[in-house]
Amino acid sequence: MQNGSTAGPAAPETRGGPPPGLSPAPVRPYAILAGVLCALYFLYSWVQYARFRNPSWDLGIFEQAVRAYAELRAPIVDIKGPGFLILGDHFSPVTALLAPLYWIWSSPLALLFAQAALFAASAAVVGRTAQQVLGSRAAGIGITVAYGLSWGLQEAVKSDFHEIAFAVPLLALTCRALLLGRWTAAVAWSVPLVLVKEDMGLTVAMVGAVLFVKGQKRLGAALAGFGAAFFALTVLVLIPAASRVGQYDYWAKIEKTGEGADVTFLDSVIGAFGPGDKWEMLFFLVGITGFLALRSPLMLLVLPTLAWRFLSQDPNHWGMIWHYSAILMPVVFLALVDAVRAVRTSPRPWLAAYGRVAVPVVVAIGAVHALDLPLRELLRSETYATDARTVDARRAVAAVPEGTSVETNVTLMAHLTSDHTVYWVGGATGVRPDYLALDLNSGWSQPVTDPVQLASQLHPDARYEVAAQSGQFVVLKRV
Repeated sequence: MQNGSTAGPAAPETRGGPPPGLSPAPVRPYAILAGVLCALYFLYSWVQYARFRNPSWDLGIFEQAVRAYAELRAPIVDIKGPGFLILGDHFSPVTALLAPLYWIWSSPLALLFAQAALFAASAAVVGRTAQQVLGSRAAGIGITVAYGLSWGLQEAVKSDFHEIAFAVPLLALTCRALLLGRWTAAVAWSVPLVLVKEDMGLTVAMVGAVLFVKGQKRLGAALAGFGAAFFALTVLVLIPAASRVGQYDYWAKIEKTGEGADVTFLDSVIGAFGPGDKWEMLFFLVGITGFLALRSPLMLLVLPTLAWRFLSQDPNHWGMIWHYSAILMPVVFLALVDAVRAVRTSPRPWLAAYGRVAVPVVVAIGAVHALDLPLRELLRSETYATDARTVDARRAVAAVPEGTSVETNVTLMAHLTSDHTVYWVGGATGVRPDYLALDLNSGWSQPVTDPVQLASQLHPDARYEVAAQSGQFVVLKRV
């Protein structure tokens, strides 16, 4: 049953089966493709983890949070600071859903597998929707592959686990419902996004805007109000209440430069149109759809994410690396499907002709671009080689007794969180860890030549001695 005062242009919502005019699309081919993509994503993640190539501290942070949920404790993440409640950093209670998986498989690899499965599931949703809407299995399969190998997803896989893994399939299902005219389903799939991350409330508000554009004015206005209100609630009330400093720390990403200088909001807006990395990212975002996605109202959903990234003073938010673009991929690819359907009946012959060849063009663009993206590493034999650095890192991890507390940096972190209390190097204020496990070649402003002296600087009230050293890794024990 439809909601709102007028009917939208899409097929009417129905209680059972696809809306009239939809082509049949068996689940099996897309389930097989999803299985293949899941295997590729997880293989890359596993190799990166096993070879100690994790790019940041995030996997360790999420591992501590999910482990706490699995043990029915508050999500305390000591990596962010002793006793740090992670809900005071980002509002992502959705990660508690991974607790049952941890009861079966208590490892950071469980997070990486869950992310691979969620990304792969979204590919099945996107591809099957394409076949149903466009009436072509070739189009559905092609878009599944192009989407599954898209740069946004591959860079997210490379960046280890993040909470946005849940947002990707939710957004795919939301956009699918909007394309099929299932307005209630669009609301149902979009509302849980507010539990993924605080900024997702604004994306939910944009789902409401799309519903409004499609004629579902009352329902759209209600959803937009809910999304905006929940965003305000999380950043103004919930996160400050859980934070030690009583505020949402990430306003500083807009208000201060990396050097700590204050920036006015007007300067942030003006600066949003500056660095080329932002425009390169935007070009590739719409370019992977042959620019046709711009004709769909679904593209409204990318605006909140692009807005905060463009306003941010942190260069990590601007370009094509890290995980920030993963949530945009299901939106732009299903916007492409929406646009192809629309231009087929365009009175402009050139546009109708382009709509007929758009999907093959997109698949070709995706295939060529994938040759220069992370998963290509799986084709190289050296990717799987166990080098001396990996062996040294394993020895360092083995030298830290199970159940002890340890202060470490990125390289070893995710390998210690499973059975140790882990702190970030330099962030263990007020505690004296039993061990320090350090990669001397990573993350230091200047080379570390005397690890014992470094330990005395980190903890002047304790004394440490070298317990083990292998290559660039050293383990120090408190004595």
